[in-house]
Amino acid sequence: MAPARKVSEFYREGNDWFCNAGLPSDITVVVESVNFHLHKFPLMSKCGKIAQIYEESDTREKIFTTVLEEFPGGPDTFFIAVKFCYGVRVELTSRNVVMVYCAADYLEMTDEYGEGNLISKSESFFHKNVLHNWKDCILALQSSDPVMPRAEKLQILSKCFNTLSMMVCTDPSLFGWPMMMYGSLQSPGGSILWNGINTGARIRSSESDWWFEDISYLSVALFEGLIKTMKARGIRPENLAGATMYYARKYLPGLGRWQGGQSGKTRTVSSFSLTPAVVDQKVLLESIEKLLPEKKGKSFCRFLLGLLRVALILGVTHKCKDSLERRIGMQLELATLDGILIPTYSDSDTLYDTDCIERIVHHFMPSESRITSFSPSSFDLQETSPSSGPLRKVAKLIDSYIAEVASDVNLKPGKIRSLAEALPESSRPFHDGLYRALDIYFKEHPWLSEKEKEELCNVIDYQRLSIDACAHASQNQRLPLRVVLQVLFFEQMQLRTALAGCLNVLDTESAPAAPLTVPGDMAGQIVQRDGWVTVVRENRVLKVDMEKMRSRVVELEEEFGKIKQEMKKVTKSHSSLSSPRLVAKKFGCKLIPRSSDAPPDTVESTGLTPRASLEHARSSGHSRHRKSFSLF
Repeated sequence: MAPARKVSEFYREGNDWFCNAGLPSDITVVVESVNFHLHKFPLMSKCGKIAQIYEESDTREKIFTTVLEEFPGGPDTFFIAVKFCYGVRVELTSRNVVMVYCAADYLEMTDEYGEGNLISKSESFFHKNVLHNWKDCILALQSSDPVMPRAEKLQILSKCFNTLSMMVCTDPSLFGWPMMMYGSLQSPGGSILWNGINTGARIRSSESDWWFEDISYLSVALFEGLIKTMKARGIRPENLAGATMYYARKYLPGLGRWQGGQSGKTRTVSSFSLTPAVVDQKVLLESIEKLLPEKKGKSFCRFLLGLLRVALILGVTHKCKDSLERRIGMQLELATLDGILIPTYSDSDTLYDTDCIERIVHHFMPSESRITSFSPSSFDLQETSPSSGPLRKVAKLIDSYIAEVASDVNLKPGKIRSLAEALPESSRPFHDGLYRALDIYFKEHPWLSEKEKEELCNVIDYQRLSIDACAHASQNQRLPLRVVLQVLFFEQMQLRTALAGCLNVLDTESAPAAPLTVPGDMAGQIVQRDGWVTVVRENRVLKVDMEKMRSRVVELEEEFGKIKQEMKKVTKSHSSLSSPRLVAKKFGCKLIPRSSDAPPDTVESTGLTPRASLEHARSSGHSRHRKSFSLF
């Protein structure tokens, strides 16, 4: 056997490793097609597994050969263990300590085979160095991906997860600054450097997303385990959602098209940068969906809609897709029109996936219990209280959606109707949006029969159309005649109701101390009728002016009757003035001269003239109509 003394050199020839101990090799260990020609004594004195294999074998060959299947870390990690067995100094780092720890456990290098064996050495380094530093903990976690089952068995992963969860809630300057926040622009003490000069400024740890970038370099399984541990330790849901969204945007590039880029500040990658993880996008999306909290918010809803688009493209499981639709439906009032315009990614003839939106609407209806929102200080996620009318917001959104997809020539009338009827009647105080959507659909589908149009128009309540919508519908040639007649009928009813309500309001306002007693529904209808209150007020003023005009006409008629009586008296007393033209001249009225008329004669009278008698009569009570009377 080779002596247990330090060996200064190992060398490699192809797939064979040799030791320059000066003695021939008596054992060959094969790890992943790499042959290690070694000596029994140094290996069996440190490795319980190799000693057991040798004792159980019945071979009598000069050189014993064994194969180590599924060795943690492969040939490189086994070579580190071999050097340790031969007494060569081994350097442990945060990048290799997990591998060495797992390899030592595989080889059973416990203290039973020598004090200070490799298991105790690697375990001590892991606890004293790795778990006290954020950077080293991240590096150790990333390196554990190939040996995850054994690392989980040794509780390496759980210890890293717990340590990182604790550090997230702590000032980063206490355990080593974040890897990606300032890069190399820091002093060992944690202060920021400027041109190599210590500025004394410390890292700002108030930002809750400083750790998103670092953990995004972990694999999907490790990231999922870390997030679950953070959730169990009470990390705020909005922080967990932010980290999950950041991770998803990084490895699902399609999300950026609907999210407007990643949130947060750009981080500088430092000299010890990590290698991005290689992920399966389908597996990633299904894992991300499970990690998302049951919360709601504007940004979160927009993220879920983008995630659903990618899920439809990748063809995820039905369970994952249904869960995303359910999450979106429970906060549909926060969605936007561009967010729900999801194209069809299947072999369907339609441009948009209306079936998906209809399922989301059905998920919205039974969710009256309402999931809670994120805390106000976290996202731009907050929306108003339930009194803001989420049902009406969704109705307005769906009406806009129907109007947008109505231009699709392959969209069937039944789908339009099912979308419109997916919400209850109480969700739409006015049906203007629904009428607009159907009008666009009729315009883009001129081949529809009258029966199909009438069936679609049945979803509209014509009593809930505004005055402008009624006016447009009454002249819309695309609507069936039967529908137009119904619109005209309800338009007249609305006008009567609005005018009657306005008159009641005006009569009430004219009373000195009478309170306003207009029914709430009627008042709301009047206010929302596109300015009809103003129009009716003007009509009221015109009505008053017409009453004044009517009384004036009555007065003029009475005046004219008195004039006729006076003229009869004058005619009887002055028969010579029977000519109308002379009478008119005597009264001072001018007549249009005719070519056959002779110059007028002058008539003189020494008594009371008709003009004087008329002026006397007028002065008794009608002097204020003198100007008007001169017209007759």
